[in-house]
Amino acid sequence: MARSITPKAKMCRRFGENLFGPEKYATILARKPYRPGVHGKGRVSPQGGSEFGKQLLMKQKVKIIYGVMEKQFRKYFEEIKKKQGVTGDLLMQKLETRLDNVVYRLGFATTRAQARQLVSHKFFTVNGKAVNIPSYNVAVGDEIAVYENKKEKTYLKNQAVFLKDDKGVPSWLQFDPKKMTGKVLSLPQKDDVEHNVDLQLIIEFYSK
Repeated sequence: MARSITPKAKMCRRFGENLFGPEKYATILARKPYRPGVHGKGRVSPQGGSEFGKQLLMKQKVKIIYGVMEKQFRKYFEEIKKKQGVTGDLLMQKLETRLDNVVYRLGFATTRAQARQLVSHKFFTVNGKAVNIPSYNVAVGDEIAVYENKKEKTYLKNQAVFLKDDKGVPSWLQFDPKKMTGKVLSLPQKDDVEHNVDLQLIIEFYSK
């Protein structure tokens, strides 16, 4: 699957926000709190200009955060518009319950990109079955665990040091540091999203 080749630091500066997690991006933003390019200084965050511009920028921002390509993003919209409920909330839940995002939110990975790689390499099971599809959506009651034959991997042994408690784990998830397992307690809500996003702008973009 194709991914953006734009440096992550530039993406963060473009949106005036640490979109990826690691502290180094926050440090870069503190040092250069303006957009990249010769006209960047004085423009702390993107304005978007027209309503369409704002919608497009928000779509790009959310795609970057969750590592979702355009085809998958549109597929999500086509799926949720057939369901009952607030479309923006349904889109948020679709993104947040992706297995790669859940692995990241549980603390097994320091970035969503890293979580995506771990899932692809069959590091995790869902309800006892190996799943290697990053876009797989978990459901309430699902249990996420480290695949038995991956528990001795050096990365997970090192990461276990930082997984002593569930600090930072959102309320819709539960983490057991001893068993190194996570459980989906409920569907995520707007307040559970890490970043400042307005998914309604994206819904309006695709509804045209």
